[in-house]
Amino acid sequence: MKLKYLALSILFLLNVINTIAQTHTFALGDDAFLLDGKPFQMISGEMHYPRVPREAWRSRMKMAKAMGLNTIGTYVFWNLHEPQKGKFDFTGNNDVAAFVRIAREEGLWVILRPSPYVCAEWEFGGYPYWLQNEKGLEVRSKEPRYLKEYESYIKEIGKQLAPLQINHGGNILMVQIENEYGSYGSDKEYLAINQKFFKEAGFDGLLYTCDPAPDLVKGHLPGLLPAVNGLDDPAKVKKIINDNHDGKGPYYIAEWYPAWFDWWGTKHHTVPAEHYAGHLDSVLAAGISINMYMFHGGTTRGFMNGANYKDGTPYEPQISSYDYDAPLDEAGNATSKFMKFREVIQKHLPASVKLPAVPAAKPAVAIPAIKFVHSLSLLNALPAPKANITPLTFEDLRQDYGFVLYRSTITGGKTGVLKLKELRDYAVVMINGKTVGTLDRRQNQDSLTLTLPAGKAKLDILVENLGRINFGKYLLQNKKGITQQVLFAGNEVLHWKMYSLPFNNLNTVKFGTAKHNSSSPSIKKGSFNLGKVADTYLDLSHWGKGVVWVNGHNLGRYWNIGPQQTLYLPAEWLKKGHNDIVILELLKPEQNQLSGLSKPVLDQLQL
Repeated sequence: MKLKYLALSILFLLNVINTIAQTHTFALGDDAFLLDGKPFQMISGEMHYPRVPREAWRSRMKMAKAMGLNTIGTYVFWNLHEPQKGKFDFTGNNDVAAFVRIAREEGLWVILRPSPYVCAEWEFGGYPYWLQNEKGLEVRSKEPRYLKEYESYIKEIGKQLAPLQINHGGNILMVQIENEYGSYGSDKEYLAINQKFFKEAGFDGLLYTCDPAPDLVKGHLPGLLPAVNGLDDPAKVKKIINDNHDGKGPYYIAEWYPAWFDWWGTKHHTVPAEHYAGHLDSVLAAGISINMYMFHGGTTRGFMNGANYKDGTPYEPQISSYDYDAPLDEAGNATSKFMKFREVIQKHLPASVKLPAVPAAKPAVAIPAIKFVHSLSLLNALPAPKANITPLTFEDLRQDYGFVLYRSTITGGKTGVLKLKELRDYAVVMINGKTVGTLDRRQNQDSLTLTLPAGKAKLDILVENLGRINFGKYLLQNKKGITQQVLFAGNEVLHWKMYSLPFNNLNTVKFGTAKHNSSSPSIKKGSFNLGKVADTYLDLSHWGKGVVWVNGHNLGRYWNIGPQQTLYLPAEWLKKGHNDIVILELLKPEQNQLSGLSKPVLDQLQL
């Protein structure tokens, strides 16, 4: 027994010695960051753990090293970690602490961005939907209910990540409070509360703020390092930081954009590497630290895409691909932009430092046609309803994402206008089980002229949450579904049944063996066999609109309006041999097969 205790004591001492040996210091110098007292230039790239399969985190990080990055930046997503009030999840792809530790194993530092608000083209900007059920709660404010939930959340994040800060022997260099707050407000007391919450949660290292240049003064908390977004003129970067930091640096561009994201119905955004390589060169030459947003975008799977909405533009829900025209493409392969940026970075490294070889592109395969042998009308796959005189929103139903089917009965034998006041966001309208039209918030559509058969007509309205707004002043107007009245021929339609369809458990869908000829949304199931496992891209260009699951993984949305016409299916989620596939198709229930391509299609519009 004594020998056992002696061995344990020796092991403990060795661990302590090892921890001390690996402990570093990170501080602000007048002109540069100081790592262990020596100038250190962060060459960082943003990469979000939920947008990459956990099994692929390490390989993406190896690609970061091969491009010359020494740091990875990531947001932390509140709605992933507390999907329902008081219920936290840090498992599987949500294990952000494991993500940080793997980065350390791969020789990468981390910039952590755990603010409750992240923007990030992410559903509700990262906020959990249930905040909207807290009466009077106002996000990004000093409102007490919000601060209570915020404090609870950040303390849970602190338990996971505060021990991984550099001053505790980890690899997190700095932690960002709030996120581009100057684009939303200017309340310095609110920012100070943010700082207090972070410190109490254990984030006792370097804290900083980041804002676009025009909003930096409003969003900066005096005493913290102000980082700037979207600016890469070295002289202007240094001036704006000096002006807001007692005439000192260091200088950090927290978001440098080598391209941009996409939303439905618009062209895929691309920018040639040549337009940015020179800017990267000048920034690095000036000794400025930088974080590329994005280095690798990955995929916004499931229903987690956000949306933009401003006074001068329509509602703009983002696509599932977050390719971003980034240096590393959606599948994690090097692009020409990657290679050009690598050349620039190599030029600014000491002559003795040689970058690792660039890993070869991952293999991709074209899967032969998959036929769907089971097909079920969505109207025959409904759960138990909830009844109410007037329509209930998703939030009223305690439902986060997905779809809600609204059902009522109206008197037929006449023609009239069906009007859905404040529809959010997309509706398939059915009469007696047959689709008669669609309404699209993007197009400001809320009305449809219907000619009803005689007698009582069953009215079904399937509403899809296309993504809550993630940026701007309308964060407080994010409830989903039919949010106000339904009118037909000028009269309010009452007595509704609501069927919640979050599609978070496909096991509840019971397929028969017979096919059906549905004229309404349908769910289809099939399978395919693989002799070898590799990436592929499911071709949905001949389908209408819907969602795809493979082996239980929700790959995201498709919509034939484009630009995205394929869904990326990572090799990590495929199996040699039998694989299952399920599709929810809203518009073209007659479709019955699809194939996998070896390349993505992200640039086609079908307007």
